[in-house]
Amino acid sequence: MGGIIWLASYPKSGNTWLRTFLHNLLLNTDQPANLNELTKLTIGDGNKFWYEKFSGKPFDSLSEEEVAALIPRIHKAYSQTRSDSVFVKTHSGLGSYFDVPLITPEYTAGAIYIVRNPLDVVISLSDHYGMSIDMGIEMLANPQGHSAATDRKVVDHLGSWSAHVDSWMVMKKPFLHVMRYEDMLYKPEKTFGAVAKFLGIKPPKERLRKAIKFSSFAASRKQEEEKGFIEQSDKAERFFRVGKAGQWKTALTPSQVEQIVEVHYDVMEKFKYIPPNLKK
Repeated sequence: MGGIIWLASYPKSGNTWLRTFLHNLLLNTDQPANLNELTKLTIGDGNKFWYEKFSGKPFDSLSEEEVAALIPRIHKAYSQTRSDSVFVKTHSGLGSYFDVPLITPEYTAGAIYIVRNPLDVVISLSDHYGMSIDMGIEMLANPQGHSAATDRKVVDHLGSWSAHVDSWMVMKKPFLHVMRYEDMLYKPEKTFGAVAKFLGIKPPKERLRKAIKFSSFAASRKQEEEKGFIEQSDKAERFFRVGKAGQWKTALTPSQVEQIVEVHYDVMEKFKYIPPNLKK
């Protein structure tokens, strides 16, 4: 394709799983690819290193407007790191920041967007950011929602969960591939095979199956336990927590479920996430 292929999602929706799959599929090694080497094939959007490189200043000395102004230059640099397409992970919505696009169109070849049931997202999100479920529900509903900056990474501009999903759906379909976290779990060969096809890759069935196996939750959890994972939050005990769908049925109260559904009903309905008892 050439240019950036964005691996996009709201946080805790399966982005790392997708990256791990692509890593294993492309490297095709005889053992699971090293989780702590994912950046060899996938750039993480928003690393402060790039902002300091192009501004020539410490990141903390930059104003928000200066940070925004650097985005196109940084995306151009991403696109030039390889002669062919480059994968870039992002949690940004397809919006703008100080009138600067968060996803620069001229350096974009396409995107893979992962969507996950917000009833499960909120559980994983709350654990990852060290907040209560109720605070997580507020974050999902916040039009100004964002993730906190870290010592290595800038803020992710998210918006609400619904707005985030909707923002990416406006990309023209030939350049956008949408996948559900739940299908990654329950229909892996069909779902990951479709990703490979979108990227113009036609792996033999055994190679596809091996990449799926090596990128499974169990394989990644084992690696994290043995080697640690550099992307783990300092607020959570582990990055690979449960890796299941439907946990909300026992983890959320009826009131919490209703709050999420009320705010996000339209998008949840589009992706078949509305609990049967709450359908209109």
